Amino acid sequence: MKPATGRKRPPRLVARFVAISWRDLAVSFGPLVLIAVAAIWVAVRLIQPAPPNTLTISAGPEGSTFWNAAQKYKAILARNRITLNVLPSEGSVQNLKRLSDPKSNVDVAFVQDGISPGPVSPDLMSLGSVAYVPLAIFYHGPTISRLSEFKGLRLAVGAEGSGTRELALALLKANGIVPGGPTKLLPLSGDDAAQALVAGKVDAAFLAGDSAQPAVMGKLNRTPNVQFYDFTQADAYTRRFPYLTQLQIPMGAFDLGKNLPAAPMHMVAPTAELVARDSLHPALSDLLIEAAREVHGKANILQRAGEFPAPLAHDFPISDDAARYYKSGKSFLYRVLPFWLASLADRLLVVVVPLIVLLIPALRVVPSLYTWRVKSRIYRWYGALIAIERSALSEHSASERASLIERLDTIEESVNGLKMPLAYADQFYVLREHIGFVRERLTHSREAQRDAADEPDEPGDPDAPGESGGGSEPAVAGPKSY
Repeated sequence: MKPATGRKRPPRLVARFVAISWRDLAVSFGPLVLIAVAAIWVAVRLIQPAPPNTLTISAGPEGSTFWNAAQKYKAILARNRITLNVLPSEGSVQNLKRLSDPKSNVDVAFVQDGISPGPVSPDLMSLGSVAYVPLAIFYHGPTISRLSEFKGLRLAVGAEGSGTRELALALLKANGIVPGGPTKLLPLSGDDAAQALVAGKVDAAFLAGDSAQPAVMGKLNRTPNVQFYDFTQADAYTRRFPYLTQLQIPMGAFDLGKNLPAAPMHMVAPTAELVARDSLHPALSDLLIEAAREVHGKANILQRAGEFPAPLAHDFPISDDAARYYKSGKSFLYRVLPFWLASLADRLLVVVVPLIVLLIPALRVVPSLYTWRVKSRIYRWYGALIAIERSALSEHSASERASLIERLDTIEESVNGLKMPLAYADQFYVLREHIGFVRERLTHSREAQRDAADEPDEPGDPDAPGESGGGSEPAVAGPKSY
């Protein structure tokens, strides 16, 4: 019978087994949920809002080529339920001022290259060039081969604020003709300039844009005593002014029967860019370029079919969205879905794709994390068991042995109170077996020490003196001397 240790054994609790440890599962999913929330937050911060359903464009004078082009844009955008408000203007200079002023609420405008007085606003970007703006010069008198020969004459150079005037002044300045000198620079443009030339009120007229269309140029070319200025130095002008392009009017382009012009004529032309604020929604950028392709993509005397719109940017950097469109066209969603549905799907993908990228590897980690958490509740007791077992193998007093047994009872009590998933019941019972094993070692150690204390001394060597050999009766010891 084992002696009492002086301590009452704790009641042996029965472990609770459950199908799933919801607490461990929740903790395992915790990092995944935090990552998902963080990913959604970042995506929401970066996601583009829905495209607005209203845009405003600053076009040009009512009835002008760009005004009419803006009206066509309006009809095209209306197919996708986008309302385009068209504002009239004096020309490219006013268009640029409106775009540069955020309070004007202008989103996009036609701007002729070369009119910017200084560095352009970093908030403006180009959706591409949409047309040439040819400069045609008609004059009276003998043939003139260089612009410097117009010095001292009366020149109609365009109305104040027009792109024609800005271009004419830039070219004349390069030839030594500036305002305030002997040359009269009159603010006449368009039909007024052409009529003044025919009537002899001016010596030369600088015509651009609508006034330099093939029909108008053909009419003036047939007018007696009016000549068309041939830019024989066109190559030099395009090198000096990078925003200019050299154009050639073929022989007979105005009148095949009369062969007008009788020889190919050279012109220079800046391009007109479709300029927008950098806040323009990417989806609307695509729609505007599509509209420009439909309106400006046809062939005429000055351009080939499909030449415009084009990613030719001079004064303004081409936008990333426009560059992507010119390179790859519309995205897949916008090709197969209606505009508004594609816009919604495009924004949802910004959230869904990062979540999928994060969740797929994270979901693979969750089972391992769940297993580790459950097993850690079992494995963490083995360190204490090993320490108790090592103590049991060493010399110890009765009080130390009682302390070890008390520690073992505490471990067993805690283990029996665990809540374990059924899938890990085998490891739970293995732990209990190991607790029993350590308890048995402690018990055996205690009994061994007790037996060693009660066992008599070993008998002496048979050959020692005073002992009989061969199984004889033991010798009787003599009396001790004192």
